[in-house]
Amino acid sequence: MDGLEASLEKMRREGLADAAVETFRHYYEQLVAGETGVLAESELEPLDSLPEYDDLPDSDAADVLDRAVVVKLNGGLGTSMGMTGPKSLLEVKDGRSFLDIIAEQVLERRRRSGARIPLVLMNSFATRKKSLDALEAHDDIAADVPLDFVQNQEPKLLADELTPAEWPADPALEWCPPGHGDLYTALQTSGMLERLLDGHYRYAFVSNVDNLGAVLDPRILTWFAAEGAPFASEAIDRTEADNKGGHLARRGDRLVLRESAQVAESDEEAFQDTSRHRFFNANNLWIDLEALAALLCERGPVLGLPLIVNRKTVDPGDASSPEVLQLETAMGSAIGVFDGAVALRVPRRRFTPVKTTSDLLVLRSDAYELTPEYHVELVEARGDRGAPLVSLSDDYKRLRDFEARFASGPPSLVDADRLTVEGDVDFGADVVVRGSARVEGPATIEDGAVLEG
Repeated sequence: MDGLEASLEKMRREGLADAAVETFRHYYEQLVAGETGVLAESELEPLDSLPEYDDLPDSDAADVLDRAVVVKLNGGLGTSMGMTGPKSLLEVKDGRSFLDIIAEQVLERRRRSGARIPLVLMNSFATRKKSLDALEAHDDIAADVPLDFVQNQEPKLLADELTPAEWPADPALEWCPPGHGDLYTALQTSGMLERLLDGHYRYAFVSNVDNLGAVLDPRILTWFAAEGAPFASEAIDRTEADNKGGHLARRGDRLVLRESAQVAESDEEAFQDTSRHRFFNANNLWIDLEALAALLCERGPVLGLPLIVNRKTVDPGDASSPEVLQLETAMGSAIGVFDGAVALRVPRRRFTPVKTTSDLLVLRSDAYELTPEYHVELVEARGDRGAPLVSLSDDYKRLRDFEARFASGPPSLVDADRLTVEGDVDFGADVVVRGSARVEGPATIEDGAVLEG
């Protein structure tokens, strides 16, 4: 049995839906044919401008809010920070987790608008139970559609043979998600898309669970509905900190998203040029569910998102374990698939992700506040300075090591511009950072210390 047939048979034994199996077949065949998903710089036209959030009229979206659903990608375990449970259950602000804050954001919007506004999670098998258990703490969060659907999975492929990886020590590691581009297939295969349409929901706002800046905004919803576009992507100004992240561009008559994995080595300099490619993909998406259903009906289970080949080891925690390929797609790349897809330039506050413990320290600090609407925003005292920049060394990469070194809480960063910490440094209580500060360990910062310079 060749690698493809072995993979398909493994997926069928696992009970995966035919659409998921056929989608994997499509990308496996692309891989064998030499498809890399690379988008050449010569094929792209940089974007000079986009419609502006600040130009949108104020709106309470009363006429469309009752047809909107909030979808959060919740499949991650936070393994990059050494976590083993759902990342969404990590405490991030005022004793609340990502999921706590998101649930309260949705409930508060319901209270203010009187609209239904379901919260729906795209879970993985690894996150589902604990996440749904956690949501039980939020009264009335249930709506007239299920609280979640489960993303698909696919076999990891041995890099040298393109056969399904086997790892008897932990068979679960033989599987991986197909990237968040699986959103569209999973909506269909789970029956969630049909349930939403039957419930007369039309507009889905989709974002990552670890981006607390991504809230359902009535101004954007009203604009999206009025545009009549099938798909919209939020973009922010690309800075040097984002130069390795995905950007939007034009290819022919369509907008496209190019991720770092889709860049040829010869195009790397142009890809990272933030003056050339100005707009960073915030991964906050707006989808017309009727348009999505029509496209899936027209194309079958395979939307045709660009392939992303991700190289890893079968055990992510063991660099000596066999090298594998994961065939993935990005949900934002659907901007190049929908006819008439659009993008909107939005403020930076709509992109507040937590990918590292450095990000977590900033969000937990007094530089951010939790508003009565459960929005996580920079405090007014920051003015126009934006968020402070924090860089923690690898000593803090794992959550348990980070927590141990900040056992008395984060330092005050409200007056900080930059904090760089190298080496093993333990922080006492009520430490204050002003301006730019650099600390090198081993060291202990005493209670009440002021760090500056």
